[in-house]
This record gives sequence, structure tokens and C-alpha cells, in this order.
Amino acid sequence: MLNVIICGAPGCGKGTQSAMIVEKYKLKHISTGELLRKEIAGKTDLGIEIENYISTGNLVPDQMIIEILMKAFNAEAENGHGIILDGFPRTVAQAEILESMLKGTDKETTVLLDIQVDNHELISRLLKRGETSGRSDDNLETIKKRLKVFETKTAPVNYYYKTLGKYVAIDGMGTENEVFNRITAVLDSKIENQKHPVKIM
Repeated sequence: MLNVIICGAPGCGKGTQSAMIVEKYKLKHISTGELLRKEIAGKTDLGIEIENYISTGNLVPDQMIIEILMKAFNAEAENGHGIILDGFPRTVAQAEILESMLKGTDKETTVLLDIQVDNHELISRLLKRGETSGRSDDNLETIKKRLKVFETKTAPVNYYYKTLGKYVAIDGMGTENEVFNRITAVLDSKIENQKHPVKIM
């Protein structure tokens, strides 16, 4: 099974690359936001509990989010598909809980892909997006703040996955296809290793 975490700063092209990965490898794209909304809409016991947190302005506890993710993981495992996690985990605590629950199963995360684009290019892309999208947060001052917050929050998560040997930095500069080719080289290698694991003597 190929279970991928994809991350990268705003403007790095993560959404585009996620869609291309899903198409090529037939993975299920999992968004924690969508999963939370689905539980609430289904009025499950978990969904009711989640709604109580959200309606009172509180954050949904990490353990609860992981529980929802595990349900999604298990459903996709039965279908024989892997998953791509977008926007999660956001903290080391979330990563540790996720990895702990998946350890020793056939649903372990395979790799964290960190799409790296230099800040000058990110700012340029986001400003262009702001011109066409009309998004109020796509202005220079806000963009710089968002990039700083992202870097501060994600650096520890990236380091955690480095310690697990699951972190791979992807050069996000160039055309969409050039970046995708770098990603597929990594994922194809991971798939090959799963077929022919290296034996430790």
C-alpha cells in the first residue's frame, strides 16, 4: 500500500500535484476537514461530539481526528487503495499519534513529500493568484506572515519524519510536469521497495 503525506508552503502547487498523484496511483485523497464534515452530517456519535467542540469554538482533539482518519484508512485498505493525506499532520503531536496507531499494520505511512519552492517564487505565485481570485489574504504582508507561520509550524513535523526515514524533499521549481516527474521517481522507488524489501542480515 502506498500511503503518502504531502506538504508544502502556500503556493507550492501541492493541490495540483495531489490531484496528479491521485490520478496516476489511484490513491484516495483524504482531507481532514471533509472527514469532519462527513461525520457531522452523518450524525454519528463521533460527529455529534465533534460538532459540540466546533460549535463552542474549540479545536477538535488530535485523538478524535486520528480516530476519524483511521476509519478512512481502514475503508480504503479494504478497497485495496492507498491514501494521500493533505494538510495533516500539522503538529508533531498529531504525527506521533498517527504513526503510533499505524505502526505494525499494512497501513503505515510510506513517505512525507515536502514540496519546496523558494519564498520569492511563492510570493510571486500568491500575488498573481490574488489578482485573479480576489482572495483578501493574497496580499504581500499577509503572504509573508503565512509563510513564516507555515515554516515555524511544519519544520518540527518535517524533522520528526526525517528521524523515521520517511521524509523526502521535492524540488518544486519548474513546470508542473517537471515537479511531478520528481515525485513519481520517489513514489515508484517506494513501490519497488515494497515489492522487493531489502533484507537486513
